[in-house]
Amino acid sequence: MTTTTSPVRPPVADHPLVRAVLERGPASLIGGSWKAANGATDEVRNPSDRREVIGTFALAGATEVEAAVEAARSAQAAWAATPAPERARILREGLDVLRREAETLAALVAWEGGKLLAEARIEVSRGLNAMDFLIGEGRRLAGVSVPSEVPGMFVTTRRRPVGIVGAITPWNFPFAIPAWKIVPALVTGNPVVLKPAEQTPFTASLLADVLTAAGLPPGVLNLVTGDGVAGRALVEHAEVRAISFTGSTDVGRTIPPVVAGRLGKVQLEMGGKNAALVLDDADLPAAADAIAMGAWGSCGQRCTATSRVLVPRTLHDALAALLVERASGLAMGPALDPASRLGPLIEAAARDRVAAMVDEARAAGATCLVGGEIPGGPLAHGHHYPATLLGQVTGEMRLARQEVFGPVLALMPYDTVEEAIALANDVRYGLSSSVFTRDLSRAFQVANALETGLQHVNCATVHSEIHLPFGGLKESGHGGRELGTTAIDFFTEWQTLYVRHG
Repeated sequence: MTTTTSPVRPPVADHPLVRAVLERGPASLIGGSWKAANGATDEVRNPSDRREVIGTFALAGATEVEAAVEAARSAQAAWAATPAPERARILREGLDVLRREAETLAALVAWEGGKLLAEARIEVSRGLNAMDFLIGEGRRLAGVSVPSEVPGMFVTTRRRPVGIVGAITPWNFPFAIPAWKIVPALVTGNPVVLKPAEQTPFTASLLADVLTAAGLPPGVLNLVTGDGVAGRALVEHAEVRAISFTGSTDVGRTIPPVVAGRLGKVQLEMGGKNAALVLDDADLPAAADAIAMGAWGSCGQRCTATSRVLVPRTLHDALAALLVERASGLAMGPALDPASRLGPLIEAAARDRVAAMVDEARAAGATCLVGGEIPGGPLAHGHHYPATLLGQVTGEMRLARQEVFGPVLALMPYDTVEEAIALANDVRYGLSSSVFTRDLSRAFQVANALETGLQHVNCATVHSEIHLPFGGLKESGHGGRELGTTAIDFFTEWQTLYVRHG
């Protein structure tokens, strides 16, 4: 393969933690040490400028996954027997290092994943705060003691680890999502095999380096890089007792049948087709601000991104004008450029898929009000696509029904609130929704009718907080919530203890 590498690499490339990851070359973390790849490898290119090769990684397969699971199995009993506060102490040692290196982490996320540096800083902060909260579960792994119906009997409940956990994470939050999967798994006493997305393997590798150096015993945290081959091998492995997956609905729905065959546990966080319902009394400028942030922040590459706006037909043009104004101020550019307001998509295939969906909607009668064209010139070296707004979108269009995962927003006019609710619910997804109105009574009525796991009133569909449960309904989620105190439920099993003492 012939590559043209940019002669200028960002300063983060020379940071010792990052340099160690990149100079190590293709490898998997197995049993506490990095094992060099014996098979196929691939390269990560900068989404902002695909001429630049950031580094190479191993395309692990069944052999590497088998070794990682065996290492986890060997570490399982001792780690489960380690007191939970001690497990938490080790993880907090790693968290302290990561906090000191927050800016380095953010720069690596932006470089590797194409997320604007300002947005990468938010992701890193969110991931660190999630780690902080979840590490605290090491001293909160409570059961309950209740009166027995039998005299002289003491009864209590307690949690035990579920076993080896396979964590499969996406590229759009390459630090935060691995962090908030592996920490609750580890603090509750489970060994983990992590398979990060092939587009962003280096951020997860740095995270694994830091936690390993903090004192995790060999085999407690393992990492294999690669594509769907490695992911499938992890899902199919008979000794993996739980799979926590974040990714597309189409991939996620293939996992439960496989894991159910061995009576394992599955946690899925998948796609969204999130609607913002604007009622006729809404504060339109405030609604436009929240919708624009939800739709075009992170270049629309969030499962919670605002994808559809249901607006009264009489307000369609007024809201459209406000959104066009906001979209027009989002200058595209490289992720590490402070002047950029809209970064690239993750890869060329993603950009081309987004463009194809927009073109299809226009051919079906939607009106492109802003954006809608792949840029040329200097931006042609990156995977850029502009903030795009389509008007007069109807419910039968693919753009109104399938996840776009790009900076594209569909305006869908309605005549009655009942019609708007029906349109919002008429998709297979059920992750997030927003209602914009000055009337809180109407807000509760509408929100209660929406089939989503996350609901918002007068704020963006992307808003969530790490101490509260995160997850969706329908084909957006399955098998238990992430974050909050509920995060530990998936990684533990209940035991009930009866003690006769009299």
